[in-house]
Amino acid sequence: MSETWTSLKLVAWTQGYFVRQGVDAPRLTAELLLAEALHSDRMRLYLEFDKPLGEAELAAFRELVRRRAAGEPTAYLTGRKDFCQHTFRVDGRVLVPRPETELLVEAALETLPEGGEALDLCTGSGCVAVSLALGRAGARVTAVEISPDALAVARANALDLGAEVEFLEGDLYGPLAAGRRFDVIVANPPYVPSGEIDGLAREVRREPRLALDGGPDGLAVLRRIAEGAPGRLRPGGALLAEMHETHLDVLPALCLAAGFASARACRDLAGLPRYVVARAAGNA
Repeated sequence: MSETWTSLKLVAWTQGYFVRQGVDAPRLTAELLLAEALHSDRMRLYLEFDKPLGEAELAAFRELVRRRAAGEPTAYLTGRKDFCQHTFRVDGRVLVPRPETELLVEAALETLPEGGEALDLCTGSGCVAVSLALGRAGARVTAVEISPDALAVARANALDLGAEVEFLEGDLYGPLAAGRRFDVIVANPPYVPSGEIDGLAREVRREPRLALDGGPDGLAVLRRIAEGAPGRLRPGGALLAEMHETHLDVLPALCLAAGFASARACRDLAGLPRYVVARAAGNA
């Protein structure tokens, strides 16, 4: 007689398997993948913990477990990721939104006035732009992305969540009308030094290299963002850009050299340098 697999038994077994495979958050990952295979949610797994699974459900779950153990990100397998209290579509065309980037959004919202204008560069999934549009009433948010594939995901997320965002395809400030200025510019650009890419976790290496690789020093895109930002900000406006931990001193210095009145690095909850805040001269 074949073994009967219930939700509780499957989660327990898969948790142990993921521990042996070096998968992060093994129990949570097991729960998320089982909920996906059952077209359910994590709460229902425990409400129906003793319900036997059918062969088709088991087969679907085994395939998800196999792919996760092989290094495919959980968010790509479920097709979604929570960010700033909203659920975003994600797949292999975009970077998976990180909890740390929520700090960038929170800081930008503190700076963006009601009815103000924000520019999100390297928008990817659109999680930053959409979160800004939903988080600040009356704000006008524009998002720029060089990858047409990523832009399609961002547009779908804005539509799903009812966010008013203007999306432009192109390289950084290139698609913007001449003379257009903003109260806030935010960016989560590629900033990992090229030499570190191969040493990243295998899950991260599955994400688009275009969204990760910041050139030899990680500053190839950030340098251009910093240099172009003063000419795109209103007096007293701010640039907030995520950065690599090695950019603690160099990125604020680049911002000051570009003409900002002030620039400082901010740390995340783990104490690591996470993003820079640079202020343009004016009534800040």
